[in-house]
Amino acid sequence: MSPSDLSLLTQATVFHNKRAFGQLVEKYQSPIRRFFLNQTGGDSQLSDDLAQDTFVKAYVNIGQFRGGSSFSTWLYRIAYNVFYDYTRTHKLTEQIDQAVALRQANSADTALRLDLQQALSILSPAERSCITLQLMEGQPIDQISAITEMAEGTVKSHLSRGKQKLAMYLRKNGY
Repeated sequence: MSPSDLSLLTQATVFHNKRAFGQLVEKYQSPIRRFFLNQTGGDSQLSDDLAQDTFVKAYVNIGQFRGGSSFSTWLYRIAYNVFYDYTRTHKLTEQIDQAVALRQANSADTALRLDLQQALSILSPAERSCITLQLMEGQPIDQISAITEMAEGTVKSHLSRGKQKLAMYLRKNGY
């Protein structure tokens, strides 16, 4: 954990310093929002809402952070749970995923971005989470395991299958 994260966490936890927590939010809001953008097929409004829920839960539960992992791993775990709870309560189906992809297609800047979002949408939720965390967020396998609470071997399997599906989809579409 970086010294600045530790200092800010201490201030936020012990002294209930909202500014210190605000600095943590500023530092991690872009990566958390990017994680949600990749999970939701580019739905920026939903991603913003889920990111906000993540930071609210982190603030409310900041006293439960024990330092067994980095703050970012703890925060991604909360984000992962927020998304899991959202999908469970909203029963996202392939039809909804396709509607999100179509909406994204109408406002996308490039064909590659569209194809990448579509490629991500063909992955299972577990594969998409693992792929997003590794390839887009730069998380190592052990951290992905901690975030998702999956065994490292399971994470590796999801990564392998997900990468194969992505490669096949992108090859099929001329990449």
